[in-house]
Amino acid sequence: MHEITMFSGSAHKELAAAICHHLDIPLASTRVTRFANDCLEVQLLANCRERDVYIVQPLSPPVQEHVVELLLMLDAARGASAGRITVVMPHFAYARSDKKNAPRISIAARLMADLMQTAGADRVLTMTLHSPQVHGFFGVPVDHLHARHELAQHFRQGDLRNSVVVSPDLGYAKEAARFARLLGVPVAAAAKERLADDKVVISEIIGDVRGRDVVVLDDEIARGTTILELLDRLAEHEVASVRVACTHGLFTDGALARIGEREDVTEIVCTNTVPVHDADRAPKLTVLSIAPAFAEAVRRIHNGESVSVLFEHS
Repeated sequence: MHEITMFSGSAHKELAAAICHHLDIPLASTRVTRFANDCLEVQLLANCRERDVYIVQPLSPPVQEHVVELLLMLDAARGASAGRITVVMPHFAYARSDKKNAPRISIAARLMADLMQTAGADRVLTMTLHSPQVHGFFGVPVDHLHARHELAQHFRQGDLRNSVVVSPDLGYAKEAARFARLLGVPVAAAAKERLADDKVVISEIIGDVRGRDVVVLDDEIARGTTILELLDRLAEHEVASVRVACTHGLFTDGALARIGEREDVTEIVCTNTVPVHDADRAPKLTVLSIAPAFAEAVRRIHNGESVSVLFEHS
């Protein structure tokens, strides 16, 4: 591991430090300066020459600040003659912008991929992309991890005999089915129509959920609009209990409090791909660490070993 140099942007230094702890390497220092005209300058404070450089930066709010910071760090590492530069991006916020669903809009996920590659990225390590086809937007190798193993390990600690996994929409049903197989339980899915960014309608739930202990699985929760609508529909089916799980717990605009206030919700589970604010004021919240998974992926990439074995059976 002595040839690895790992830096962190300002998005999630705690996660970067945890990854370094599992790799038994120090987290290299970075200096970020903001000029009077609001421009950023980034300086990497460790040697990069011919080294295997990793830059940890999830694209969490404020996303645009963290994007520019990441690009500047990539450019700095390239200018410092790094041997290989890998972006460790646990959350790729722009993965939602993967298609043209209206006239005259940008496919932002492709643009961000191009910017990272132009800035100097040789490889990308990420987790639970909203749209798997985003892989194709990158012209460099992408290692796509999943949090299924960590989430499944958590839920296996309880009694699953009456449980069912529910996807909040049909588009995520395939992923929910994989998770349900890990738990050995059936799967159901909601038929959702999005009317606006903050307005969705769920017309029905496909599958047997009545009287069941429901585990709702989603890739990310931001405003929580979909989850709250789904909870209303599940209440109509008289489910026994509900636990809500996701990989990326963004919980914007008070979503964590709104979901936690529901009496039918017994637990909210997410991972630490992004910082979870107000976690100390959410008694129902459990945050799982994905630092060991990223550390193992980094170790395998550095040693030229297979990364796919980390999630072949998860």
